[in-house]
Amino acid sequence: MQRGNESGILEKAIYFAAIVLVVKLFFLQVLTPEYKLKAHDNVVKKITVYPSRGLIIDRNGKVMVYNGAVYDILVQWNITKNLDTLRLCELLNTDVDFVRKKLDEIKRTTPNKPTPFIKLLDPQTFARFQEHLFEFPSFTFQVRTVRRYPYHSGAAVFGYLSEVTENNIQQSGGYYELGDYMGTTGIEQYYDSLLRGEKGYTFQVVDVKNTYKGKYKNGKEDKIPIAGWDMYAGLDAELQEYGEKLMKGKVGGIIAIEPATGEVLAYVSSPGYDPNLLTGRYRRYNFNVLFKNYYKPLLNRPIQAMYPPGSTFKAAAALVTLQSHTHEEKWHWFCPGGYRVGSHTVNCHGSHGIPDVQTALQYSCNSYFCKVYNDFIMDSIYKTPAIGYQKWWDMMSVFGYGKKLGIDLKGEKRGNLPSVKYYNKIFGEGKWRAATVISNSIGQGEVLATPLQIANAMAIIANKGYYITPKISRYFVKDKKIRKPKTQKIQTGIDTVYYRYVTDGLEKVVQAGTARIAQIPGISFCGKTGTAQNPHGKDHSIFSGFAPKDNPKIAIAVFVENAGFGATYAAPIASLMVEKYLNDTIAKKRIPLQERMFKARIINEELKVGVPKTPEQIRQDSLAKEKIRKDRIKFVEDSIKTAKEKDKNKTTPKTKKDSVLFIKKEDDIFQE
Repeated sequence: MQRGNESGILEKAIYFAAIVLVVKLFFLQVLTPEYKLKAHDNVVKKITVYPSRGLIIDRNGKVMVYNGAVYDILVQWNITKNLDTLRLCELLNTDVDFVRKKLDEIKRTTPNKPTPFIKLLDPQTFARFQEHLFEFPSFTFQVRTVRRYPYHSGAAVFGYLSEVTENNIQQSGGYYELGDYMGTTGIEQYYDSLLRGEKGYTFQVVDVKNTYKGKYKNGKEDKIPIAGWDMYAGLDAELQEYGEKLMKGKVGGIIAIEPATGEVLAYVSSPGYDPNLLTGRYRRYNFNVLFKNYYKPLLNRPIQAMYPPGSTFKAAAALVTLQSHTHEEKWHWFCPGGYRVGSHTVNCHGSHGIPDVQTALQYSCNSYFCKVYNDFIMDSIYKTPAIGYQKWWDMMSVFGYGKKLGIDLKGEKRGNLPSVKYYNKIFGEGKWRAATVISNSIGQGEVLATPLQIANAMAIIANKGYYITPKISRYFVKDKKIRKPKTQKIQTGIDTVYYRYVTDGLEKVVQAGTARIAQIPGISFCGKTGTAQNPHGKDHSIFSGFAPKDNPKIAIAVFVENAGFGATYAAPIASLMVEKYLNDTIAKKRIPLQERMFKARIINEELKVGVPKTPEQIRQDSLAKEKIRKDRIKFVEDSIKTAKEKDKNKTTPKTKKDSVLFIKKEDDIFQE
């Protein structure tokens, strides 16, 4: 009886333990997510499916950036047998050293799963490899997309993609993983979250050897990737391409804006490069070549290069003078050929007689603008020159000088409009006056501006008093939904009536002034040349303007470094850009000017970028070097043999020392 009770108790204990175990397993496998996921990790593999990145389309509907297919070749080391390394090198257009090094790395790190062996293989090479894929059963592939640029232009504005860093991954909120690519510069960076889309994924069942067994739950938990938003830009693809052709062989930049909307029509940074070079398998190689180049093709000059604006600054300065009533539009000042400041004279290019504001703009009279600047700051209504200068600074800054304009690109510089605080620090408070900083009046001295700021200042004059925040993007589209970037209308506070006087003066600049070379048949073009002094070499050539005079459609700024007068390069290039945009063609009589700008070279260096040497080229180079080495050895051997024979034939034999010296000399000549 007692023994039976013990048996019953034991049986109940076993049942209870079994129930507890079942409940525990239920909690672990069903109700506890982390254990459920760990279980899945053992048998289910999550594969990321990358979305198609959004297209970039110009204002006329032409695709400027699209996606092309490339291929990652993967290998699983633990199932690799009898690998024909030479055959693999031949098919993948690579070399034996790379293959051995990469396979050794995979063997040490991830031997049991497919691991990237070669990334971003081009379609042509992949097609050749795919035909022979059966010869390499441990090799597989995955499809990726890279950006393609059919116009081979716009590198500075579009930017490029590069592999993410640990910091990028942390800042992405879990979106990016190691091996992903993201926008690093330009539009690709600024709008990366819109262009990139949303990743998808698929779950695959694998065994302990990582062998594919089928889809998990027949694909019910898979997620289809969602493509990114397509961007419609304000850029004109053909104008962009044309601008880059005009700037070939020159250092500088072009930026053109539609005044009414603030949309950027063309954005050229020179020297430029084909943006296709920074995609695909040889991206890193080409990047290093560009990075090391003396002329800095990776510098985004329209927003990052800061130059003295030179005489282009005078257009805004004239408006400030008129608005302040320092002098009225008909006020004259005698120009003897320069403006005297103590023992220093600010020279003019010629003697301009008695100019008013329009004539002063027409002939770019330094004397006139020095005088009105001095009279503004030293006006008796201000207690000190510093107060007068601060008022001048406030009015000039509304034209966008000395501040970021807010374009949709990262890295924009603010230029420099020197402050009262700055001059107090340099000269001492109360120890400077207008004459001390007279160079500011003509856009020299400490004044610096980006090409974007100068083009935007012309857009303000074209609009008679305001500008719209400059933007590359017009709007984004996806699934019939539209998103527009925020813009702002900025008023200058300058009375509209004064713009007429300045605009008339800028028209005279092109009609009969310093920029006569920029005349466009049938188009009233208003502009201002500039020749910015450069302490490091030849002066910079500058021009900014807008057209037509009535109802302007384009405002533009052109900088050509170390190119001399504004009329030499910048003005002709600007006029050709304007004519191309407004007329879609160049007048027959201006074709020679166009050809001259195409062929003109300030720098002669060509960027040596592209595909590095192929394994076959490397092999041929190696064979050639080996042949040269053998030829040298043979030549030396033949020389020694000839020398010995001469010694034997001569009646007076050479000493052993002489013979050795002779041989040593020959040996030195060909020493490597």
